[in-house]
This record gives sequence, structure tokens and C-alpha cells, in this order.
Amino acid sequence: MSRLETLEQLRERDDTFAPSDSTVARLEKLDRTVTFVPSQIGAADQVPVSYTSDPGRLLWYDLKLFASKLTKATGVFLPLRVGRDAQPYDELYPSVTNIWSCVLHTILGVNQGMFLCSLPWYLFAPVFWLILYVIFFFLINAGICRLLNGSDLKIYPTISVDPRGQFRDEYWIFMNGVSVGRGWLQANVNRLSQTFGRRVVGVHNPSDGIVFDLIQCVIQRNFSYSTSDVREAYLSIKEALLDKSIKKVVFILHSQGGIEGGLIMDWLFAECSRFQLRRMEIYTFGCAANHFNNPDYHETDGDQVTDGKCIEHIEHYANLGDFVSQIGVLNYTRVANRYMGRLFLSPDSGHLLNQHYLHTMFHLGQDGRVAENNPFMDLEVRVNYHDLDPGHEQMASFLTDRSGGVNFGSKMKFLDRGDAEKEKEAIAGQHVAFVGDVNRAVRPMVLLQSGQEPRRMFVKDFSRLWQYRNGGSPPDEPVKA
Repeated sequence: MSRLETLEQLRERDDTFAPSDSTVARLEKLDRTVTFVPSQIGAADQVPVSYTSDPGRLLWYDLKLFASKLTKATGVFLPLRVGRDAQPYDELYPSVTNIWSCVLHTILGVNQGMFLCSLPWYLFAPVFWLILYVIFFFLINAGICRLLNGSDLKIYPTISVDPRGQFRDEYWIFMNGVSVGRGWLQANVNRLSQTFGRRVVGVHNPSDGIVFDLIQCVIQRNFSYSTSDVREAYLSIKEALLDKSIKKVVFILHSQGGIEGGLIMDWLFAECSRFQLRRMEIYTFGCAANHFNNPDYHETDGDQVTDGKCIEHIEHYANLGDFVSQIGVLNYTRVANRYMGRLFLSPDSGHLLNQHYLHTMFHLGQDGRVAENNPFMDLEVRVNYHDLDPGHEQMASFLTDRSGGVNFGSKMKFLDRGDAEKEKEAIAGQHVAFVGDVNRAVRPMVLLQSGQEPRRMFVKDFSRLWQYRNGGSPPDEPVKA
């Protein structure tokens, strides 16, 4: 057998490393549920991950995957938010900038569709006329894209954040997804900056129109194709990692930005030391990448042996009804050693960053600050081992505050193999979040102090990104320079 196996073969062999189809099916039955899947550990003796396979095979698999998920396509734009539920940062909010962006996207989409459909007819025309037609179309397309994207590769927030320079030693960078022009990227950058109280720099992945953007996504993730924005973001992150005055680099990715971010991380793993990479944190929304690496490290200091990951904190947030998540993070987390990082899965639909992800997970109150409670973060967590390997005692023991001795496991509800009554109870629940352990124990971000009574755990207790809201910071251990 070839050492490079197809994705189908890997899924058949290693389907126990991620939530199975039955787990996702149970999620679809629930009204308000979130699935949390801790990071995969991976192992050196596992077969090479399949994204290194022949690009032709990967392309063919992608085409079949897209066709099988077409029923989720409408979930990219839905739900629409109107009235009091709408916020000015939303991509489809009826502002002049958003209406102008939608008009340009419509023109680009219609023109590109007509162009591709017309190409077979020009096969019977003289080559000279075909060349002229193609050149004329791309000139028109480039002109419209220029109106949509502007000329700046980097976008900075236009709102006031961190006026006292409290976080000058942190570098936050964001890469957008498909079909995002200058106006939407500015709204993304402003929303992220306001949400986390930091200055977030946006590296623009310019849109060529929805049709051409999708084609570019397929090429990027199957042929490792890097564009100018990929190279710009790579240089910016590497400079920040080499700058000793920067103590933390936070990389936020959305949609196609996840593909580009995965390429950037592959380069950084090859060129930066583990001690530099330990200052990085990565958070994705609706990630379209087909892999996300995070190499192991093993070091010995006298009699003490330490094992871990180069990037200590990676979190993926996905909506179940999001077409891009279905063909990206939700499909490839099923393959062992393929998608490193915690996965938070919401039953909602929608792919737009501000309107569907941040609006739900980091909802802004009337005072412009992230509300302390929202339906996503307030869901109760339940640990599900139905489709996973034995060894859940490790999780129960790891859910113990080492400093205070508070055992969270005593308040967590575990679903063991073959427990039909608990399974039925879980399906009937309306406000419960599932936690599935892939390979390793999970540790909550929020720990009880010594002497406090154990309590039920919620999604916000497991989300590190949640700790950054409104200029907050999660507790960190010192990072060696």
C-alpha cells in the first residue's frame, strides 16, 4: 500500500479520533446545543496526513465533498438579522457601505457565471477572438474588484481601542474569508477590536468575486498556493515573533483565511523555534482549511521530561449549518492527526463573521461592550464518550484544580458507552452542550478557588477566547523568551 493514503482510507481507519456522524446527528436533533471537542494529540507513528497526497486526488475529493454539502449552501447567509436583532457591524445591515458591497458582489457573480458558461461557445471561434474576449472580461472584472477592495493590503481599526497602551506588548492580526471587500473587512477589524479591547490589524485577502474566490479556495488548499496577502501576513507574524518586546501574538482567521493561515503556520513551524511559537495563539471561525498542524515537542531537563505542542492554544468555532464549516473544519476533524485545536460546534447556521459568529458568541450590549451572558456561552457542558476510546477517568481527574483540589468531574455528566438512558436524556435536552474528548483530557479555562462548591460547567468555562472580551486576559503561565 502507498504510504500516502486517501482521505477515505484514513477516515475508515481512524474515525474514532473525532465526533462520528452519529454524534453530529444527535446535535442536529437538539434545539440549542454546542459541541466542544478538545485538541487532538497525534502521534509520530501515525500515517502521513492525507493533505500531503496527490493534489489531483484531493481536488477530486473536494469536488465530491462540495456536491454532497450543497444542501447547506443557503446556510452561508442565513439567518438574516432585522429590526432590533441587527447591529451596524453586521455584513448585511442596510448601510450605504454594505448595500454598495452587495451590488458589486452581485455584478461580479452574474458576470463570472455568464463568462464561464460562455467559454464552450468560444471554442468554435478563432483563437484570436477568444483571447480578446478573455482579456476584455478580466479587465472589466479587475476594475469592479478594485472598486470593491480598494488598494490597501493592511487595514487598521478606525475606532479608539486601548488608548492607554495597556496591550502594546500584544500583536493581534486577522485574515478575512471569501468575498470580503474593503468595507466588510473594516467592519470585521472594528468589531474584533471593540470585542477584545485590542488593536487588531487586518491583512486583506481581496475578493475576486464569489465564483473566482471559491475557485481560489480549492486551488489554495489542494495545491498550497500562496497569494500576496499570505506572504504579507507571514512576514508580519514572523516580525512580531522575532520582536522580544511582543509577548503575545494572536492570529484570528475566518473562512478562506483559515486556509491561508494554515499555510502560514506550516512555514512558521519550519522557520521559527518552539520558544518563539509558544507566544502564538490561534482562533478560527468557519475555517475552510483541510488541515491545521501543531507539531509535538519533547524536551528533557534533568530528570524532568516535558511533552507538549508548539502552539499551546488553538480554538476552532463552527456553525453546524455553515456550508464552509461543513466542507472545512467539520469534515477534516474526523481524520486523526489532521486538525489540531479545540473545536466548538454550534447548531446555528450562517457563515458571516460579524453577523453570524461574533453576533452570537460575543454579543455586544447597548453599551458597546460584550454582554456577560449570551445563549451560546451560557450552554451547560456535558461530556460525551459515546463514540470515543475508553479512558474518561483521565478527564475526570484532569478537571481538578491542582492548586485548590476542586474536582469539576464530580459535577460533570458523563455519557458512557451503551448507556441508553443517558443517551435518551441527552437527546431530549434543550440547553446542554456536549463535550467530546478526542485524545486528551480537557481543562476548563475558569477554575474554582479552594473552598468553593463545585458547579456545573458552561461553554464560557472552556473558551479561552472568551476570557479576552472587553480587554480582559486569561491567566497565563510565564513564557520563556
